Amino acid sequence: MRNEALRIAGEKVGAGREAAIEVFNPFTRQAVGRVPKATLAEVRQALEIAHDHRSRLSRFERSAILQRAGAAVRERADEIARLITAESGLSLQDSRYEAGRVADVLSFGAAECLRDDGQSFSCDITPHGRARRVHTLREPLLGVITAITPFNHPMNQVAHKVVPAVATNNRMVLKPSEKVPLSALLFADILYEAGLPGPMLSVVTGDPREIADELITHPAVDLVTFTGGVAIGKAIAARVGYRRVVLELGGNDPIIVMDDADLDEASTLAVQGSYKNSGQRCTAVKRILVHTSVARAFTDLVVDKTRAWRHGDPMDPSNPMGTVIDEAAARLFEARVDEALAQGARLLAGHVRDGALYAPTVIDAVQPGMTVVREETFGPVSPILTFGSVDEAIAIANGTAYGLSSSVCTQRLDVISRFVAELNVGTVNVREVPGYRLELTPFGGIKDSGLGYKEGVQEAMKSFTNLKTYSLPWP
Repeated sequence: MRNEALRIAGEKVGAGREAAIEVFNPFTRQAVGRVPKATLAEVRQALEIAHDHRSRLSRFERSAILQRAGAAVRERADEIARLITAESGLSLQDSRYEAGRVADVLSFGAAECLRDDGQSFSCDITPHGRARRVHTLREPLLGVITAITPFNHPMNQVAHKVVPAVATNNRMVLKPSEKVPLSALLFADILYEAGLPGPMLSVVTGDPREIADELITHPAVDLVTFTGGVAIGKAIAARVGYRRVVLELGGNDPIIVMDDADLDEASTLAVQGSYKNSGQRCTAVKRILVHTSVARAFTDLVVDKTRAWRHGDPMDPSNPMGTVIDEAAARLFEARVDEALAQGARLLAGHVRDGALYAPTVIDAVQPGMTVVREETFGPVSPILTFGSVDEAIAIANGTAYGLSSSVCTQRLDVISRFVAELNVGTVNVREVPGYRLELTPFGGIKDSGLGYKEGVQEAMKSFTNLKTYSLPWP
């Protein structure tokens, strides 16, 4: 990582002091960097600098900045991937894929900048109308956007906050997870080098217990966008006051395998959905629901493919899976599986831990009330539950507090139609993993998965703007 990113960030938050946060590699357990630990005064200063700035960048200029940044991400993809892997423990395979996704976010943002986002309405379409036309336009927020991002997808989560803000001429103060701040700083550095004015983006790194409240309650803040856990998201919603809030929270996403499914395809989707990104995705497969008539054959395929899923040193390009974020997380998954086994579930593969390494794990005979499937288990665990009818599958799928995404494996259009209509989720993917999407498409959930506001470049740009209406005489 270039020192320039740390220098720019450090100037904004007082890097000359001794207070710092150490960043550790989850696999080697060695320090890979240190970042400034911002004080309340420095956070206030960052917010005030952002608030006082009014960007005059044209659509073309914003698009050009994002295009240049996208090209730089593609050119530096290997460097980016190695940094993501070093601080998060994700495999190089996953980190390289993430770098490509970041470039996509930038490209989509660059294109959306150039779109005319206004509408026009004739007023002479009712008996009470007049010879006028109503027009709309979208304007940046008057205040600052605060963005708070989690540890999974260390750069792509950041890109999904920052790019729509740049595209809409807003100012943002970003607080990345203190566990993976280096990727965020590198992303900021790339944007600065591409021509982004400094006041449009400030990155503050620090202890959330010390600075988070200021970031969400400061008078300069108009909108808070947060991706992370449910408890923190609800605490933000309760504290944020009279300002906009966009929450993208957890998921407990099922893959539903019907009796007519292609079992080889479905088992591959189940395994990929469970273990990519070490299972640390809000849209990862968290519950595998399979029809009783095909459960045995399907489970055998899942076990075979799980045992073939290599895990270990995340810097080894032949390993599709590295570590989870830290040893504490791995211990939590281990404990939840132990609890399920004590309650009658059966261990079929995995359940071996070494520090932050936790082997891909399959258990069956799982019941809906077990913690491992009632709560979000944010790691590489494949719990298999069975059902006997579409009604039962829908009831089990809807039987948690979450409603983010889902996967359905069947050939029957009537069954697909029922799942699309009756699953209480934000997304239903047919014959694909729950997390499939483009960086452009709307994304988000309901219930404890979020407030229903969508992310994705287009939707985020809408939520980051004020809609103004004006009318003119029109003969």
